[in-house]
Amino acid sequence: MNTETLRTFIAAAQIKNFTKTAEHLFIAQSTVTNRIVDLESEIGKPLFTRKHKQIELTEAGLQFLDYAKQLVDLETTALQTVRSSLSSDERLRIGTTNTIYECRLQHALRKWMKAKPLSTIILNIGHTTEMIESLKKGNLDMVFSFVSFYGDGYWCRPYYSEDLCLVCTADDTTWADGISKENLPEIDYLFSNFALQGLGLYIRDLFPKHHRFRLEIDNSTKLPAYIRKGLGYTFLPASLLQDPAVSTGIRIIPLLDFAPPKIDSYCIMRRDRPLPPDWEDFFLYDKS
Repeated sequence: MNTETLRTFIAAAQIKNFTKTAEHLFIAQSTVTNRIVDLESEIGKPLFTRKHKQIELTEAGLQFLDYAKQLVDLETTALQTVRSSLSSDERLRIGTTNTIYECRLQHALRKWMKAKPLSTIILNIGHTTEMIESLKKGNLDMVFSFVSFYGDGYWCRPYYSEDLCLVCTADDTTWADGISKENLPEIDYLFSNFALQGLGLYIRDLFPKHHRFRLEIDNSTKLPAYIRKGLGYTFLPASLLQDPAVSTGIRIIPLLDFAPPKIDSYCIMRRDRPLPPDWEDFFLYDKS
């Protein structure tokens, strides 16, 4: 069993067509077929069911897929570690949500890279659930998330806490003097459910039950472009608005009789992964 075969299996599982898999990998279709046949022979069970040109994973294939991904990831990590002339302390594998990256983490990363020109950072931007699983499997050293995670073998540290600001396009002066809680249902609100946790539930509860939001999205950093065009209102992290490229053309609306909870984020780490002794100076520099 080699990783080229495993990569072919993973690609086929995603694409669900041997011909298109071959095109994607720039190899002959017969090579794809032969690799899958060899893998099925080695495992002793069929991994795909064939229906005309389409293929679907069998139960055994579904079970094996996660292991295949782990084996490929392990090979990548092993090769990068062995080939690198750096010590393990100078190499960080980080997972983060996009909002945390855009608001804070990118600044810390640039600060780290400038101070440590020989260091290596492997950065994954994705959803919290997937990143926590990667952390558990040892494929990440730390995860930055809006969701805390406390488990045996892990540290969970506060990263930062900040306010949310209700914003609209600068041209909209409807609520120039501020808005009350009871007036919120009157606005076209663009909804971002922050981490699917209490804050997202709080914002949803500001509106009537079954309220229809004009847009629902899982990434608040994508909303400023809609706001500048006058397409609605939304809450954004205060730090995101500190970037002139984001805040230009956007106005903050005063809140008259309510204040949303602060948005909290966390840094989650493996206890068995030693980190550089000065890492906190870069990544936990803002504890407000």
